[in-house]
Amino acid sequence: MPLGLLLGLGRSWRRKRISSLDILSSKRGPQDYYKGKNCKPTGFHTRKGGYVVVNEKLPNYVVPDLTDFKLKPYVSQCPIDVKTAEATNSAK
Repeated sequence: MPLGLLLGLGRSWRRKRISSLDILSSKRGPQDYYKGKNCKPTGFHTRKGGYVVVNEKLPNYVVPDLTDFKLKPYVSQCPIDVKTAEATNSAK
């Protein structure tokens, strides 16, 4: 009983590293450590070191047809001031 008590006190007095409590990043890890960008895996690893891509896990982007779309893809940095009837009525 006294031996167990002494071991418990010794463990509690042991100093803990503060660096081990921090979040592990690529700057704190080893030189070849890569944390990733919080992406979901697109497949799984095999026993022999290969990688199998699962088509159901690949992202599927649905893009609408924009052949007759009137707006341009970029917004000008120097917009033209356009006065509308609603803006002039609310100012009075």
